[in-house]
Amino acid sequence: MKYVLLLSFCLLFLKGKAQNSDSTNQPDSIKKTVLATYYHRKFEGRRTTSGAKYRAKKLTAAHRTLPIGTMVTVTNPDNGKSVIVKVNDRGPYSKKLAIDLSERAAKQIGIYQKGIARVKLSYTVE
Repeated sequence: MKYVLLLSFCLLFLKGKAQNSDSTNQPDSIKKTVLATYYHRKFEGRRTTSGAKYRAKKLTAAHRTLPIGTMVTVTNPDNGKSVIVKVNDRGPYSKKLAIDLSERAAKQIGIYQKGIARVKLSYTVE
């Protein structure tokens, strides 16, 4: 009986170790459905939070909480089009909106003429 308990304890211990090592090796992938908008043309050439100038033709975005440099996949659920953008600024400052896209990114996924659109965000947090 002692050996069975000891063996059971060892197996549970090893299983817990295996689960912990798997979770530390793989970053968490986050997926959310949010409202998005895009930068107005008047911001062209202005400095972003990262220090880079905003360029409408680049694939960039602003997000209030994601770390600067995070790569985010933005998908339009209406047409299935997606784009990968780099967070280089803070905003949007409306609590209803989660992300501001560059003009090029908004055009690529087909939300440019809508103003505000529901999108799916997917990103990895390490």
